Amino acid sequence: MGTPPQTQQMVLDTGSQLSWVPCKNKSTVRKLRKPTPSVFDPSRSSTFSVLPCNHPICKPRIPDFTIPTSCDKNRFCHYSYFYADGTLAEGNLVREKVTFTPLIVGCAQDSDASMGGILGMNLGRLSFASQAKISKFSYCVPVRPNRGVAPQVGSFYLGENQNSRGLRYVDLLTFDRSQSQRMPNFDQFAFTVGMEGIRIGAKRLNIPRSAFRPDSGGAGQTMIDSGTEFTFLVEGAYNKVKEEIMRLVGSRVKKGFVYGQALDLCFDGDVTVIGRLVGDVVLELEKGVEIVLERDKLLADVGGGVHCLSFGRSDLLGVESNIIGNFHQQNLWVEFDLANHRVGIGRADCSRKA
Repeated sequence: MGTPPQTQQMVLDTGSQLSWVPCKNKSTVRKLRKPTPSVFDPSRSSTFSVLPCNHPICKPRIPDFTIPTSCDKNRFCHYSYFYADGTLAEGNLVREKVTFTPLIVGCAQDSDASMGGILGMNLGRLSFASQAKISKFSYCVPVRPNRGVAPQVGSFYLGENQNSRGLRYVDLLTFDRSQSQRMPNFDQFAFTVGMEGIRIGAKRLNIPRSAFRPDSGGAGQTMIDSGTEFTFLVEGAYNKVKEEIMRLVGSRVKKGFVYGQALDLCFDGDVTVIGRLVGDVVLELEKGVEIVLERDKLLADVGGGVHCLSFGRSDLLGVESNIIGNFHQQNLWVEFDLANHRVGIGRADCSRKA
């Protein structure tokens, strides 16, 4: 990023639009709230420019941001971006060269996040995919290692991927733009898919299909989000999952324990036994596409010998959506075919390089 280039670490996020990096302010260096792996220095780049307040992107009525853009004291365009987990990034909108093309990105002088930045890849007009006119991208999330073990490296492709031949595809659900803008709980730029149901072991849970579709207010949307860690379900669906897990392994539940204000079904004891009692969990999507959560990926190690069910209740995040997070995308190729409005999913060994 920049001229000459500076290497930036960013989180690949299909659930958000704006790409941003932590930035040193040109006149003052403001301290970010948490240490980050890499901070971009605009003063070292000859292609860096800040968007003025009168730039068309900076019109506050345009719904690209969770909080309307504003003018700072220097008459530059200021943005604030809130995420579902409550974290915030804010700073100036800038234009900068990213590898092969100039893009509008965020130059964050303030951030809660501990990552190096966000690579926004949703369907919004400011996303990296939209601005760079990318018609297809795919990634493979490697298996999460045990605590203390160095993480494996996955893969990220822009354009064609030779591994996509065996993928099965589900169509993206599309909605009338003017209608979706009137639904307060709906994310119109998300990768929304049709989920049909959930199986635990051999049992298909009694969850109405409507729990996985947006209602008149937008609640119930099902989206694939690489930037959310776990999978979250609306209350009606989550309660059915929790009820079945409790029936199978309720005696092993760690009572009164909630991890990260998000996961409220946690266990002490042998995870192998719990996995064997529960079996595989399957997320059933349209067109017969399935995401199989094998029993060894059902529980997340949260430390101290405690493991939590990798499903959470979405209202704990403050949203009313079903979100398929990256924990349940391990060892899968996930392809976003924007030209054909579909998502491809296929089994993989993400630690093996093609």
